[in-house]
Amino acid sequence: MSEQVDLTTIPISPEGGNVDGGASEDTGKTITVFHDKDNFNVKHPLSNRWTLWFTKPASGKGDNWNELLKEVITFESVEEFWGIYNNIAPVSELALKSDYHLFKEGVRPEWEDPQNKHGGKWSYQFKDKRSVNIDELWLHTMLAAIGETLEDEEDGEVMGVVVNVRKAFFRIGVWTRTIGKSIPGRGDGDIAGGKGRSAEKGKDILLAIGKRFKTVLKLPPNELVEFSGHTDSAHSGSTRAKAKFTA
Repeated sequence: MSEQVDLTTIPISPEGGNVDGGASEDTGKTITVFHDKDNFNVKHPLSNRWTLWFTKPASGKGDNWNELLKEVITFESVEEFWGIYNNIAPVSELALKSDYHLFKEGVRPEWEDPQNKHGGKWSYQFKDKRSVNIDELWLHTMLAAIGETLEDEEDGEVMGVVVNVRKAFFRIGVWTRTIGKSIPGRGDGDIAGGKGRSAEKGKDILLAIGKRFKTVLKLPPNELVEFSGHTDSAHSGSTRAKAKFTA
């Protein structure tokens, strides 16, 4: 496989044009999906494998969350991402109470997952649904996640991203491994949840993620993205727990 590619260097859609190289098979040169979507001969691997999940709307009060949450597919390259993205319904066409979740492989998009239970999320609600291009914003959010541009390589916080379709709003969120504090079983190193990472540094990393997330969403300075812990959300009985941080 080729070397890992920074997704900030590739176009926002397969029809764009930021990728260099490519020629006919006769020349033996590299042909990417951006030059020939059917006859490309190279893939651009991602730093992590990612799994797309879908939450379908509940049909009644007896529906179980695990029955509504469906694992769709796991992918590991730029080409596979575009193939999936171009063949699923856009967010703007989903039914109310639907969700898309894009998480690192092996992490379920649930508060109770061992890799999520000590963490939290940045989120923002778009209440004027008619004036927002939710499809573009969700695409940018996914690209920022799989392109590892929401955090620095050593941060290790981002677990996944989610979009919620509700009657009164769209909501996009970024889930993190911690709330800026050490967690059991993460060792003594300077890693997310490790005892070697100070609470101050942990908070600074989360705030930096929040600022990058806000930029991805193209929000003006007066609008704030909010960070809350999953435990707080569970105790409040809502995904709208009191914000720990804002950016």
